[in-house]
Amino acid sequence: MVSKINSSVEHVAPNSIAQKLGIEKGDILLSINGEPIRDVIDYMFYSKEENLLLEVQKDKKLYSFKVKRKDNEALGIDLKPFRIKTCRNNCIFCFVNQLPKNMRKTLYLKDDDYRMSFLYGNYIALTNISDADKKRIFEQRLSPLYVSVHTTNNELRRSILKNPKAPDILKEIKEFVSNKIRLHAQIVVCPGINDGEELINTVKDLCKFYPYVASIAVVPVGLTKHRQNNIKPVEKSDAIKIFETLEPLRKRLKKRHGEFIVDPSDELYIKAGLPFPALKEYEDLPQLENGVGMVPLFMNSVKKLRLPKKIEQRRYVTFTGTSFAPYLDETIQRFRAIEGLSIEVFKIENRVFGPTVTVTGLLTGRDVLKTLMRKVSGDCLLIPDVALKDRTDIFIDNVTLKDIAETLNIAVKAIESTPEGLLKGVTDGCNRED
Repeated sequence: MVSKINSSVEHVAPNSIAQKLGIEKGDILLSINGEPIRDVIDYMFYSKEENLLLEVQKDKKLYSFKVKRKDNEALGIDLKPFRIKTCRNNCIFCFVNQLPKNMRKTLYLKDDDYRMSFLYGNYIALTNISDADKKRIFEQRLSPLYVSVHTTNNELRRSILKNPKAPDILKEIKEFVSNKIRLHAQIVVCPGINDGEELINTVKDLCKFYPYVASIAVVPVGLTKHRQNNIKPVEKSDAIKIFETLEPLRKRLKKRHGEFIVDPSDELYIKAGLPFPALKEYEDLPQLENGVGMVPLFMNSVKKLRLPKKIEQRRYVTFTGTSFAPYLDETIQRFRAIEGLSIEVFKIENRVFGPTVTVTGLLTGRDVLKTLMRKVSGDCLLIPDVALKDRTDIFIDNVTLKDIAETLNIAVKAIESTPEGLLKGVTDGCNRED
């Protein structure tokens, strides 16, 4: 009898073990060594052994394949993505609820899936996890996970999540920690709601679980002009107060544990007008994708670049969001020492989401076009890939690189959003076909 738990094969790598066995796209990987395969995590977990017995369904027929691998050789199977568990909360600052219409479809998905947290570092609220999920997490050691805490005051947290049934967050964390699951926590700070004493108490509560609560990121609430609530944005004075609240705690934690544990996001430093700490203070940058340490890492990488003295003469154009503009300008000043290079940087204000949204990753193609129309001239427009959907040429409002190129009548090229990516962009050049 065929198991109801299965995973379809989406891709088989050429010349791989799987291809040599005759496994093809559309086949169903039912089990490995007798363990049912539900998704890519099961596949990763159970395929580690040297000797494997694969049960595969092909055209409604069952096949068994014995595999003896050498040197951890990959099987060469990619499974279809699993269906993501969506969020049961309705947070007062939920970014999805602040989106205008006609954005990229995937932006409207409210992800609250522990598998996405383990695989990609997405944040979960621990309100959407069943006992079976927990059992799996503990047995397979799905660690670390990334958790949106916001506050350890349960009454306040339920109000923020708009979920009166949200479980006791400290009890949940204690259960994960007792099973040796490492957690990275984030606190989205809303002025007048979970700052001040609430923020102090939350940090103190979480630090009791160190080192399993391995890091705590403090980020300002993100608000667009489409929000339908009265949440106050984090202004300069609010950001300064947050630092005044956190610094005594951070210093004590550093003295006690040898690391700060709690890190304000880059955006908070920028809003407060404060200099960034040295890159080494961020340890191993555990919450980099949450905007904690991105700017210091970027600027540190700039210092290490070996720039060519001369390149073929070209005129480049690029852009950035308003918050990162001063740091990109500083970078470009170094690049202008390269003979033959002309590069112009445009700072783009987010008209679609509003001026409080300042990051490059949330710029729309429409705003890029509106800013650059009739202003841009040159040989090539370098597009930071953080503004595009992963591995595609599509902005969040479905404008494509081709749309940009044709409208502005300029060659375009997506570049990695790093100093190395920028340097490669100007040294490699681009043409209309890129």
